Amino acid sequence: QVQLVESGGGLVQAGGSLRLSCVASGRTFDNYVVGWFRQAPRKEREFVSAIGWSGVSTRYADSVKGRFTISRDNAKNTVYLQMNSLKPEDTAVYYCAAKNSFSNYVTGDEYADWGQGTQVTVSS
Repeated sequence: QVQLVESGGGLVQAGGSLRLSCVASGRTFDNYVVGWFRQAPRKEREFVSAIGWSGVSTRYADSVKGRFTISRDNAKNTVYLQMNSLKPEDTAVYYCAAKNSFSNYVTGDEYADWGQGTQVTVSS
């Protein structure tokens, strides 16, 4: 099991940027695929992005492609989500999660470990 803590959320105007961090503790972090998900009020949780063990393999939801960038620093046990050109529809609680393989990376139920979430609010 790995423990995850997100940070970096906040209130930003449309067009602005935020960088979320997901810090892990527990088992060896570089064995894990890490995903970012988000959930807006009254909406289903949705996949945002995922990154493989080495950081070379990355995936994005179509809604964030070209605006968000996922990266990781295994020496710091941290995964980042750089969010640029933010839109009001990006408003949500953002969660990071960890799993052992890249299969079914868009499916939240495939992830065993989750953080507590960080709120991102984008004003228009």
